Amino acid sequence: MNLQLQDKKAIVTGGSRGIGKAIARQLAREGCDVAICARNEGALRESAEELAGETGRKIVPILCDTMNAEAIKAFVRRAAGELGGIHIVINSAARVSGTPGTIETVNDIDVLRDFEEKVVGYLRCAQAALPYLKQAGWGRIINISGGAGRTPGIQVSAGIRNIGTVNLTKSMANLLGPFGINVNAVYPGFTLTEARAADFTKESERTGKTVEELMKQAAEVTTIKRLVAAEDIANLVAFLCSPLAAGINGEAIAINGGASADVHY
Repeated sequence: MNLQLQDKKAIVTGGSRGIGKAIARQLAREGCDVAICARNEGALRESAEELAGETGRKIVPILCDTMNAEAIKAFVRRAAGELGGIHIVINSAARVSGTPGTIETVNDIDVLRDFEEKVVGYLRCAQAALPYLKQAGWGRIINISGGAGRTPGIQVSAGIRNIGTVNLTKSMANLLGPFGINVNAVYPGFTLTEARAADFTKESERTGKTVEELMKQAAEVTTIKRLVAAEDIANLVAFLCSPLAAGINGEAIAINGGASADVHY
């Protein structure tokens, strides 16, 4: 299927590894030029070179700490200059899960920091990019949320920031739809990334079980009986970025292999 993304310009925060890197790769495969940002310069440059070599597209690495409002503005401004505009914004720069802790144990300072990192960071990036999307007359903003937004369990911080991300998504979608700018959120569940693979290796060394055994055990909680990979998230996001997904706006879409038992209607 041709997703009609040829020569679109995209920015991906947290694009040096994990879900962000997978999304940057898939957008580039579909013909986009992409600016990626992260805090680790070495990993950022390595990923940019890797993705450019794989896809033949322009991949621009830009250092940025998304906890810094001015750094976000500088990232977006430079990305727009080097790419020649911006059509797509992927907000993916946030630590997985946030700070652990229940109402009895969590530190309110950590909760505030987690909220700023994800919800406010995503807001700042969208605000900085919005003039370029309006100038283009078409755009997509995809916010990577997380499963704790729907199933927080007893933890406090992860659910708060993930549901905040979805609420932000809906308010942006309501306003920006008439400008041809669609905004959607994605709820990943447990996702196989480089970091998760390293965790399995450590657990294997600790327990004596093979990595394959551990992965199979983790996959049992899904209905598809396999782990969702970062590439699966990237495929969904690429479609949501496409003109073919014009009818999808303001939605929060889970992609967890059927691991959640809840129903949304």
